[in-house]
Amino acid sequence: MQNQHNKTRREFLKTSAKIAGGAAALGFGANALFAQNANTTTQSEILGLKEALSGKEIPSIGYAAHSKEWKFKPFKFSRHPMGANDVLLEILYAGICHSDLHAVSGDHHVPIYPIVPGHEILGKVVAVGKSVSKFKVGDYAGVGCMVNSCGKCEACKASKEQYCTNGKTVFTYNSKDVFHNDANTYGGYSNNIVLSEKFAIKVPKNAELEKVAPLLCAGVTTYSPIMFSKVKKGDKVAVAGVGGLGHMALQYMVKLGAEVTCFDIVEKKDAVLALGAKEFVNVKSKRFNEFANTFNFIISTIPYHYDVNVYHKMLKFGGEMAIVGLPASKDKPKLDFDDFVWQFQNKRIYPSVIGGIKETQEMLDFSVKNKIYPKVQIIPINKLDEAYEIVAAGKADFRFVIDMSSLKA
Repeated sequence: MQNQHNKTRREFLKTSAKIAGGAAALGFGANALFAQNANTTTQSEILGLKEALSGKEIPSIGYAAHSKEWKFKPFKFSRHPMGANDVLLEILYAGICHSDLHAVSGDHHVPIYPIVPGHEILGKVVAVGKSVSKFKVGDYAGVGCMVNSCGKCEACKASKEQYCTNGKTVFTYNSKDVFHNDANTYGGYSNNIVLSEKFAIKVPKNAELEKVAPLLCAGVTTYSPIMFSKVKKGDKVAVAGVGGLGHMALQYMVKLGAEVTCFDIVEKKDAVLALGAKEFVNVKSKRFNEFANTFNFIISTIPYHYDVNVYHKMLKFGGEMAIVGLPASKDKPKLDFDDFVWQFQNKRIYPSVIGGIKETQEMLDFSVKNKIYPKVQIIPINKLDEAYEIVAAGKADFRFVIDMSSLKA
């Protein structure tokens, strides 16, 4: 009976080799595949390992919103087949970003329902394509806001894939995948994901894994403009909006030796001082109006309506303000042109969107080395609806992270 069982498994591997390069080509030695099938057959089926081996579409299950209402339900769908340069990840953790709320509601773009959000992903590699060199089975990997781009334009060659000038950036969810028959992409509120190794970020095993996922969006979104504006030791800087993004910006600039002031409409004094801020200022207080010509750099992460000019006046001559918050169109910030121009002081304002893959890896390495992580609250996936309401109300304790082991097939 045992011989017959081994024969059956050998025949499966031979068939797989003909179709998709076999277990070894995908990163499984024969013994490794036998061990996984023998001990965790159900888990293997859930993750789509059999389909990965045979070059078929990979089954997935996640939580999806079927309308602009923040109501999530289990949803089964398929990932594209694994290619030679692809990796298949078992998703362990997924962060909830404020932009996920906007995406479901259609505040920025028309959603393609059902929508599975999630572009802050920490996973474990369970299969690799035959040409993959960056990862091996068992490695940890992160996925951020994009999963592919043309790779040929000036922006992509400069590792600024988010600005692909050929318009072929494929975002992690609610995006047309031009490299896979224009299929809609589904995000990290799910059990697995398949993508090119070029767009997966290496995560060291000594990282605090449950805190890594938000770094793939909140981390790089704030790290990138801080590096662009060359924030350094001794600079006086400010964070406008100290939520999921803002508390990451605070930590990076403190580590660089800058003197950080934080502004928010919600009282967060104790929390931000504990993270190294020099001062917290409630925007409703009189103190808020006492910062003209003070800062070398300001980063705004505010996701709601506010007056940009107020912060612009806080910059020193030659200072820079980066805007990374993305309010809905109905809540777009106010920027008075006359008020802006008549300052005559070369105070710059610029937008910034996430970061390229090279910079994202740099950010992650810097974060892990310096133990800079988001403050997170781990939740099961069935608490999604409740979490969205808390985030929308500005009452989240910085970042919700979904423990994907709570997702049942």
